[in-house]
Amino acid sequence: MIHVGMRDGDLVTITEIAECHGISKNHLTKVVHHLGRVGFLETVRGKHGGVRLLKRPDQVRLGEFIRATEEDFALVRCMRCDSEEGCLLEGHCLANRALSAGLDAFFHELDRYTLADMLEREREAAQ
Repeated sequence: MIHVGMRDGDLVTITEIAECHGISKNHLTKVVHHLGRVGFLETVRGKHGGVRLLKRPDQVRLGEFIRATEEDFALVRCMRCDSEEGCLLEGHCLANRALSAGLDAFFHELDRYTLADMLEREREAAQ
């Protein structure tokens, strides 16, 4: 996202990103596909295709991005909504409540930052 955001709306190829960061093109293709499906990237096919941000950088909150790209935030089994197994400590254990509050605070903090904030730091570091 930072690499694509640094290009200010220009299309960036998956090959360019993979080579620049030394990562697998196949894996990156899957990541880009997912980011397109969840509304962060626009993908353009063809000889002159590539990817670009679908939203302005100041509209992409870091917490929103993490929530959209990660599948499971259950730190313990009892935090899973689909857990069919009851907890032996249910009713008197505070772990679920404490961990849920911590996770909420974590995302509250992440939501204070946007991709624009990250791009600003990246541009400062590049000078």
